[in-house]
Amino acid sequence: MLADRRGGFTLVELLVVITIIGILISLLLPAVQSAREAARRAQCQNHLKQLGLAMLLHDEAHGFLPGGGWAYDWSGDPDRGTGMEQPGGWTYNVLPYVEQEALYQLGSDGQPDVITSGQKTETLQRAQTPVSVFVCPTRRRPQVYAKSVPRPAHHNGLQVTKAAVVDYAANAGSYFQGGYCSWEGNLGGPDSIAAAPSYTWESTCKLAEANGISYVRSEVSMAMLRDGSSNTYLLGEKLLNPDHYLDGGDLGDDDDPFTGCSADTYRWCEYSSTTGAGRVPRQDRPGVTDYWSFGSAHSGAGNFALCDGSVRPIAYSIDPRIHSLLGNRKDGQPIDASGL
Repeated sequence: MLADRRGGFTLVELLVVITIIGILISLLLPAVQSAREAARRAQCQNHLKQLGLAMLLHDEAHGFLPGGGWAYDWSGDPDRGTGMEQPGGWTYNVLPYVEQEALYQLGSDGQPDVITSGQKTETLQRAQTPVSVFVCPTRRRPQVYAKSVPRPAHHNGLQVTKAAVVDYAANAGSYFQGGYCSWEGNLGGPDSIAAAPSYTWESTCKLAEANGISYVRSEVSMAMLRDGSSNTYLLGEKLLNPDHYLDGGDLGDDDDPFTGCSADTYRWCEYSSTTGAGRVPRQDRPGVTDYWSFGSAHSGAGNFALCDGSVRPIAYSIDPRIHSLLGNRKDGQPIDASGL
């Protein structure tokens, strides 16, 4: 009678199989990650498409693109219309056009010249309500994040210690207006609604030199885009320090997402013809903070919406001058597409 001999794996064979599986996983993992990032980039582009369309719908409804409000000491007010008297910026003004009318109306009390305690409470509630279309999926989730250095309370709101976030910024132009409404002087707009009519908007915010599509108290119509809608930035992704994605430690990400013109929701395309240097878009890098520039968590290029409603990637290697021209709605200079 033959002995009962059953087949099986030797230890060496088992180790070989495990090694082969490990190699296959290591080969497949980058492809999976690449596919996921491609999907996230496409979703990010779709968000910009929706936001760009919302801004164009605002122009159709009111005759001008969403304005920049009254700078960073103010949040949106549903009782103050959509033009120069509206303290909130573009993120607030597009809410009705991204199916967020209820969010837009928070704080409405029927008294445009009075700030009530109820209005302040609901303004904070709005600041703490995430809106998915404002968030790049490569960077983070649409949720409320703590602010590691809480800002003082807004004139028409309460102190923000945690808030929703925005990963997209409006094009404030190629001329750097001393920050947003004179950051150097720490001037975030008038101290009260009553003080607004006599506030020194022109000199403080250097409005005469502004050439973007949205900035402090702007009312820029499509007819004012002298360079053409296809040659002018509308919106883009903003540069952020990855060390502070989740804690608001970057000064371009530390506030109520529905304030007036600030580095949280506006960026610039400054360029110096003397030095040839400028604020070009860059990929987010740990330890790098620049809250005036556009940028992105994506590799190779960041996404931008143009004023014709199209969305396209803009390479980080773009010529600084070309980037500046795309940020200026009225420079009258031709753009060499090979420089994009």
